[in-house]
Amino acid sequence: MKQGKVWGHTECILSNSSVEVHRIEGKAGHKCSEHKHTNKWNAFYVESGHLIIRIWQQDQGLIDETHLFSGDSTSVSPGLYHQFVVVEDTVAFEYYWSEFEVNDIVRRTSGS
Repeated sequence: MKQGKVWGHTECILSNSSVEVHRIEGKAGHKCSEHKHTNKWNAFYVESGHLIIRIWQQDQGLIDETHLFSGDSTSVSPGLYHQFVVVEDTVAFEYYWSEFEVNDIVRRTSGS
């Protein structure tokens, strides 16, 4: 399903309980909102154009900027505010996934 956005449009290519893949087309000079995902990783792969991925580091208040061109990719960890800026008209793929946490047990008592 294709969906219009202020910065261009997105189209969901694949969505299931493990992963989502979206094809995005961004218009030069636009950007998405500053946002974070509580549990999902977010990755970007640029097919053509130029994107800047901004990531606000939690403990330092710094903004890391990664410039992506054709063939480049990067990912954003869950819990970090991020944003993409479309420098020139861009076609990219956006991936979302969650990772299973092996050590997720919190014991209240000991077994006997």
